[in-house]
Amino acid sequence: MHWIDEHNIIGDALNIQPYFFLQSKVSIMAKEAANSPTPIPVDESKAISCYANFCRVTGSPEELIVDFGMNAQPMGASEQPVEIQQRIVLNFYTAKRLLHALHVSVQRHEEVFGLIETDVQKRVKPKEST
Repeated sequence: MHWIDEHNIIGDALNIQPYFFLQSKVSIMAKEAANSPTPIPVDESKAISCYANFCRVTGSPEELIVDFGMNAQPMGASEQPVEIQQRIVLNFYTAKRLLHALHVSVQRHEEVFGLIETDVQKRVKPKEST
């Protein structure tokens, strides 16, 4: 069982390795221990993990719907539809907290490992002629 508060979501709920966040997590929790709410106990025993290389966000004025799935042909057009494997429905308050947690996590990852280039064409290395 893990305890989650709005800062702990970065390391535990998103299942990111804690060594990235140990120092900052400790300092954040120490600074805000006096005025932070009681942590919520979380039971992860029934959590299901899956891999996704596709994400689609849709929604309504009240909530966001985030679909995750596998695109068998991520580099080109495919006649095979993307199979959605997980759907998460969030209210906008939770979505904003998730957005912040993801932003901080990616920012810290890039500080350690360098920029994550999302444009595939910029990542492709030209073939050297021999």
